[in-house]
Amino acid sequence: MKKLALLTLISTMAFAADAPVLIQNATILTITNGTVKGSILLQDGKIAAIGDKVMAPPGTVVIDGAGKYVMPGIIDCHSHIMAEAINEGSVSVSSMVGIPDVLNPEDIAIYRALAGGVTTANILHGSANSIGGKTIVMKMRWGKDAEEMKFEGAMPGIKFALGENPKRAGQSAGGRGAAPTAGRYPATRMGVEDVIREAFNDAVAYKATWDFYNARVAKGEVAIPPARDLKLEPLVEVLEGKRLVHAHCYRQDEILMLLHVADDYHFKIRTLQHVLEGYKVAKEIQERGTGASTFADWWAYKIEANDAIPYNAAILVKKGVLTSLNSDDAELMRHLDKEAAKTVKYGGLTETEALSLITINPAKQLMIDKKVGSLEVGKDADVLLYDGHPLSNFSKVTKVWIDGHEYFDMDQDVQDRPKKEAEKKALVTKAAAEQRLGGGGGRGGNNSAAQGVPQQ
Repeated sequence: MKKLALLTLISTMAFAADAPVLIQNATILTITNGTVKGSILLQDGKIAAIGDKVMAPPGTVVIDGAGKYVMPGIIDCHSHIMAEAINEGSVSVSSMVGIPDVLNPEDIAIYRALAGGVTTANILHGSANSIGGKTIVMKMRWGKDAEEMKFEGAMPGIKFALGENPKRAGQSAGGRGAAPTAGRYPATRMGVEDVIREAFNDAVAYKATWDFYNARVAKGEVAIPPARDLKLEPLVEVLEGKRLVHAHCYRQDEILMLLHVADDYHFKIRTLQHVLEGYKVAKEIQERGTGASTFADWWAYKIEANDAIPYNAAILVKKGVLTSLNSDDAELMRHLDKEAAKTVKYGGLTETEALSLITINPAKQLMIDKKVGSLEVGKDADVLLYDGHPLSNFSKVTKVWIDGHEYFDMDQDVQDRPKKEAEKKALVTKAAAEQRLGGGGGRGGNNSAAQGVPQQ
């Protein structure tokens, strides 16, 4: 009976956690369909209704949103949080490695991102390679395991990089800090282009061998399959439009170079990441339907960023380029809403255009806009509640829902802090006591005292 009662309690708690949520009397920033003064209903993981008045089904949690704002969850198109490894810098082409293999769902940056309103992020390989590793889109489902955090149905990606980072002239193949006696190719921007072209030459040839094999099998012939090449398979997916390319870049010359390479091999660069001189070649970017994911106002932190300007995002938007703002940084990730606000000052974007840079635009760049990026009936219930306008420096995220499940509550967070601080103190005290006893049996420790064995 006790077991049955416990199971009933757990079931009831789970139902309560995922009960329908109705936010009333709020200012709802849909992003794609204007502003609504009224209510929004979250039910069964989706946005069920938006309107002046919305009826609440039985069991609904009703929240008074008077004086508050509701908007879609923020989407970061460039992040490295929750990745235990970022770069495989020993080679120029590392497309055989992947971020999905090194995800840490316990990274506290996930929770902090939630507190800043980020609900989805594109987790990228680093920029040590001309062609880097495979990327993945994740939802910030704090408390879930890595598999459960993956964005279902999102297109896989791959990271490319141009400029100073991949050329790293004179650096040893052993990585940073090793003796610079065996510098890794490439060491120039010309070399970066060569590496990318040679990789796609190999991918085209590899694809041809598999196309030939598949054609023979389709005819009913007996054929030996080609040997798999894990480095070339992701590049074949790029050629076939099955994997998105996200390319780290800064200068106009390297941007144009990569666009021309993509033209020659008949694939598309999905997003140019950072793209700080994008304003100089916005026309060429727009003509190819390539997106730009940039910083609001980072510049002059290294020589190739010297020509960056805070008007970059606004100019790209006005030239018709699908543009987003990204963080590339766990701390900056927590205030992407305020980064968006800068484009109102630097470039005169409207409030909706500014908020689009961190919602629907990155959703389109990642090809997940049918599910997230705006408040529309039928989309995932990834929703933020603010205590003021999201673009105001004085406003804070008070609640965050992902798939209709509440993952962050500011009031609850504040209430829980003393308890968590006490728990932390107790754990630190316990660890110190075990250390004084010789490690308490841990790795390298001596647990003889804990077993009652006299110490010498």
